[in-house]
Amino acid sequence: MRIAYFIGLDIAKNNFQAFTADGKGREISNKKLSRNAMIQYFAQHPNAVVGIEACGTAHHWARTLTTLGHTVKLINPQRVKAFLGSRNKTDAADAKAICEALMHPGTTFIRAKSLEEQDIDHLLARRELLVQNRTQLVNQTRAFFSERGIVIPQGRHNFMKNLPQIIAEKWNEFSDKFQAILTDNYSDYRDLDEKIAKLDAMIKREATNTEPCKRLMQVSGIGPQTALALFAHVGNATHFKNGRQMSAYLGLTPREHSSGGKQRLLGITKRGNVRLRTLLLLGARAAILGIRRRKQGEDGQPARLSLLDKWVLGMVDRIGLFKAAVALANKVCRIAWALLARDEEFNQARLFRSAKAV
Repeated sequence: MRIAYFIGLDIAKNNFQAFTADGKGREISNKKLSRNAMIQYFAQHPNAVVGIEACGTAHHWARTLTTLGHTVKLINPQRVKAFLGSRNKTDAADAKAICEALMHPGTTFIRAKSLEEQDIDHLLARRELLVQNRTQLVNQTRAFFSERGIVIPQGRHNFMKNLPQIIAEKWNEFSDKFQAILTDNYSDYRDLDEKIAKLDAMIKREATNTEPCKRLMQVSGIGPQTALALFAHVGNATHFKNGRQMSAYLGLTPREHSSGGKQRLLGITKRGNVRLRTLLLLGARAAILGIRRRKQGEDGQPARLSLLDKWVLGMVDRIGLFKAAVALANKVCRIAWALLARDEEFNQARLFRSAKAV
C-alpha cells in the first residue's frame, strides 16, 4: 500500500511543529501547533507515517499518536542533524529535516517503549541515582577525614568497616560542629543503603516474575538488573535482524576506520544505552571470575568446563581480562537476542555436549 502522507514532528513542552509531505516528498504544510491543537490536528488528519526525534517525551507521543491510528517512527537525533545541513536551526527547519530523515531509505529507527518497559527503566534509573548519591556521600566524608589526617582505604566496604573504629577513638577530639556533620552523613548513608536494598529486592522480584527475564538470567553474566535493563530497552528484540545487529546497537562492536582497502578496527563504538552496556560488561567480568574459580574447582580439583568457558579462558590468555570481558559481553548480548527473539530457553547442557565433542 502506497503511503500518502509523511509528517516530521518537532516536539517540545508546549509548542510543536509539524511538517507534512506527500508520498513523493513534496511539501504540503509546515504548521506550528500548541499542545492541545496538536492532539486535535492528528486526530483529524488522515493516517500517516510520523517521524519524531528520540528525545524526552518521544515515547509518550509515539504511544499517543499510535492510538490515533498513525504509524510512528523514532529517529536518532544525530541522523536528523545530517539533514538539517546549512539551514538555520528553527522549529520549522527541524520538522522538515525530521521528515526528510523519515523518508530516507537508509534511516534506522528506534523502537517505542511501552509503559511497562518505561516503568522498569525508571526503576533502574532510580537505583542508579541513589547509588551515585551514596558514593558521593562516602567520598565527601572520606575527604573530611583526610583534612584531619585520617586516611580511610578506598572502597565503600572499607569505609564502613573503619568508620565505627575511627568514631570510637577520635570522637572526643572532634568539635560539636563536626560531630553533627558526621551524625547527619551517617544517618543519610543508612537511609540510602536501606532504600537501595528495597529497590534491589523489588528488581529481583520483578525479574523473577517476568518470563523473558527468567530466561535471560539463565545465562552466566546476566543478573536481575541486566535482565530487566535488556527487557526494558530491546523488548522482544525482533526488530533486530540478528544478534550482531543488537550488539552493534548497544555499542559492543569495534569501531572501524578503514581506507584504501586496508581494514582498521579500533575500540568499541560505545553507542546506545550506557547503563545497559555497563551492566553487560560488569556481568562479563564477574562471569570470567566465576569461570576461573570453576577451573580451580573445590579442594584444588578442576571442575568440568563448557565450550564457552574454554573459549573465555583462551581469550583471557591471548588478549587480557578487560578485552576478554568485552568479547564475552558481546557474545552474551547475542545469546540474549536469541533467547528474546526466538522465545527460547538457554540450553546450558548444549555447551557441555559441544565441549565434549571438541
